[in-house]
Amino acid sequence: MDYVTLKWIHVVSSTLLFGTGIGSAFYLVGAVATRNVRTVAATARMVVIADTLFTATTAILQPVTGYMLMRSAGFDWSMAWLRWSIWLYVLAIACWLPVVWIQIRLRDVLASVSTDAFPRSFWPLFWSWFVLGFPALFAFLAIFYLMIAKPLQLP
Repeated sequence: MDYVTLKWIHVVSSTLLFGTGIGSAFYLVGAVATRNVRTVAATARMVVIADTLFTATTAILQPVTGYMLMRSAGFDWSMAWLRWSIWLYVLAIACWLPVVWIQIRLRDVLASVSTDAFPRSFWPLFWSWFVLGFPALFAFLAIFYLMIAKPLQLP
């Protein structure tokens, strides 16, 4: 595969990965703010679908296309910006994996609710999901910077 096509796939998949994450967070937090159990249940169902379709596939594509780009461009593993990008990606995915499980649990917990009240198990799950989103968000923002700037000097 030629370099430009490979880079295009990498950039588009990173956009889908980041965009789906931000969008899912925005819609689920917004739904929870309504305090309407049915709204949150419907939104949680869609968030799980979006993560399955977009986030899971692009989370796999990113390291594959990144490695292929690195080899095509002749980048060396010793480049600090590349090492930092990889570690930040590992951090982001380490946050994302439990988030997926939590989203599925939120969806399932709310699917069985027949009242207008959130079950007690909802809130600890929601706040765990919420908190885990921040390190992933900042890791992805830093990765975008590193991929664009490719700074020569980093710790």
